[in-house]
Amino acid sequence: MGHGGCEGFQLLIALTGNYCFFNLLTIILCVLLLDDSFFSRWLPTRLVNRLTEQPVAESPASLVVPAGKVIRAVLAVLILIISSSEMLGTLRQGGEVPSFAHRLVSWQARFDLANTYGLFAVMTTSRIEIVVEGSNDGQTWQAYDFKYKPGNVARRPPWVAPYQPRLDWQMWFAALGNYQENPWFSNFMIRLLQGTPDVTALLASNPFPYTPPRYLRAAAYDYHFTDFSARQATGDWWRRERKGLYFPEVSLQRGQ
Repeated sequence: MGHGGCEGFQLLIALTGNYCFFNLLTIILCVLLLDDSFFSRWLPTRLVNRLTEQPVAESPASLVVPAGKVIRAVLAVLILIISSSEMLGTLRQGGEVPSFAHRLVSWQARFDLANTYGLFAVMTTSRIEIVVEGSNDGQTWQAYDFKYKPGNVARRPPWVAPYQPRLDWQMWFAALGNYQENPWFSNFMIRLLQGTPDVTALLASNPFPYTPPRYLRAAAYDYHFTDFSARQATGDWWRRERKGLYFPEVSLQRGQ
């Protein structure tokens, strides 16, 4: 790509992908790929001349490789080996990886010398969403609406970038597993049963604004976008299929 090509490509993704602030982070990294001639067009001439001053030529007797260059070269080779090992593990997709590469990646993990930097290295093929529901009689259930994630099938997907909605983001990851793997979700349900204002304020709507519900549960739904004809006929942006309970029906004991 030409000068600014990476930044332009990331801006295009940001306008169409709704990926929170991730594209902005990538654009900042891409700035390091630009050469000096690009910046010289915008920086003051005096500053450019100062930054591009040629160092005084050294005499042959003083042409000794500085220790700093040696250290940088060693680190560059080390990072190259680690990065290659990381990539090999990713490409093998859980297959057999040479023991040397595995040990090297494990050793450097504590220092974070290199990583795959892949936000979405593996994409899911379905969209399971958690719908939290409350009830006072155990028969009639009302859903809590979140500010950003899919819930009401008639609601158009909102624009969030560059904002990062923490709760809605975590709900997506929670749906990839179960609530036992996400202990925060159980605490979230308890706070809803208690009607904690700081927690209910994170939601778009609270169907129990005055008194918390007596019962609470969470169901898992498989969401799909509707096609054009269905949207025209029903006004729905989503169609969904109930997959079962994600979190069992619970209630607080009296006095809690």
